[in-house]
Amino acid sequence: MDVLLLPFRWVYRGLVWFANSPRTLITSYLLMIVVAGVIYSHVEHKSAADSVWWAVVTASTVGYGDISPTTGAGRALAALLISTMVLLVIPLITAHFASQLIVDDDAFEHDEQEELKADVRRMRALLEELAARQGITLPPEPPPPPPPGVRRARRTRR
Repeated sequence: MDVLLLPFRWVYRGLVWFANSPRTLITSYLLMIVVAGVIYSHVEHKSAADSVWWAVVTASTVGYGDISPTTGAGRALAALLISTMVLLVIPLITAHFASQLIVDDDAFEHDEQEELKADVRRMRALLEELAARQGITLPPEPPPPPPPGVRRARRTRR
């Protein structure tokens, strides 16, 4: 089953990398416009300027109608460009900029997390020392959580 999910994990990781790089997002948007414009100019026999204008209008889903494809290949290109922009590029650009606006000022920094961990370890040691003086047995420590990306084995019921 993991083998079947592997391509989807690669795509997901690629999308995460892609979405977290504004330079990559803007570059890919511009590259898509230029490539679609070049293909459109060859398929529809239009000028380069008209083709790039068509790509911008189509990618933004404005669709003024001043230039529209007449061939099947041109229409397929328009459908691909619109779908890619609406389902992938525009949501990724929007998500990136939205994530930059949403900043949790209360989130712990790495140093603060490490300091808290050290404090908890010191408190645990003091508690164990106090319990030993009083003759109290402490419950065992819970197992540490698995590292990120590692799943725990599931128990099967019998």
